[in-house]
Amino acid sequence: MRIETDDLADYFLAETLDGLYTPYALRMPAGDGPHPFVFVAYGNGGGGLEWLRDRVHRFRHVTDVLLEAGYACAWTRYRTEVELGYETGGELRTDVRQGMELMSRAPLEYEDEVAILRHVAKLPGIDGDRLFHLGVSHAGEMLFKLLSQYHGLLRAGVAAEPASHELLTLNLHDDEKVSVTDGLRDIETLEMRSVERARRAITDPDEVSRRLDGVDIPVLVLGREQDELQGIFRLTYELLAEKRADAEWRTWSHDIHGYIYPEGEPDDVQREALEVIVDFFDRHRG
Repeated sequence: MRIETDDLADYFLAETLDGLYTPYALRMPAGDGPHPFVFVAYGNGGGGLEWLRDRVHRFRHVTDVLLEAGYACAWTRYRTEVELGYETGGELRTDVRQGMELMSRAPLEYEDEVAILRHVAKLPGIDGDRLFHLGVSHAGEMLFKLLSQYHGLLRAGVAAEPASHELLTLNLHDDEKVSVTDGLRDIETLEMRSVERARRAITDPDEVSRRLDGVDIPVLVLGREQDELQGIFRLTYELLAEKRADAEWRTWSHDIHGYIYPEGEPDDVQREALEVIVDFFDRHRG
């Protein structure tokens, strides 16, 4: 359902798995298509249309690059993360009671991604068999969560600086820099630069292996040399590479978390990173 249009994008609402709505802002390249599509996401959810409008305009460069390469693309918004909801909720199961749907739990933020992808795939001008995912930080981890439970949606994905604490079952309770208030962890000052330290923090390697078995597409994992969580980013790649020969890794030195989404004119590192991302999508475009 299209709800508004501005000078850059058409804004749509996709029906979520529980019958509510989540927004995305679609940009289309020149030509009739059908065009491949890139789902563009950053961080945790929330913020709604106000956040989405700001992101579309203030961080437009990434979508300009994708459009020039022939990809339809959309900045997206989804519900707020639930603390350890993926870990404790299990896979979403549905049944019928009194003629209406019943769920084993509420949908989570990565399931709003599923809803948007399914909605976009049906739009005129979109090639529903060539959908891609580009996620940074928490949205990088969301890509893996999605793939662990929902298959056949995506052609390939990029997980940039993926904050994979929950996916990898990392034990953070004993870290002096992590505090817990009312059941919510504060990991803003967490440091885990070492792959070896991150690997030692895994609490359930069999479960991590099962989750990564669900990855059914090529994934490019991007790191950032200065990042306090570079060990987690690299470990995410290494564990995936044990499963899939088509897993890829690149890392750059940059001062900004989320550097692949330039605000304003990009620098040389940002240009190179976006070229690598487009090349990765092109190689799996089919």
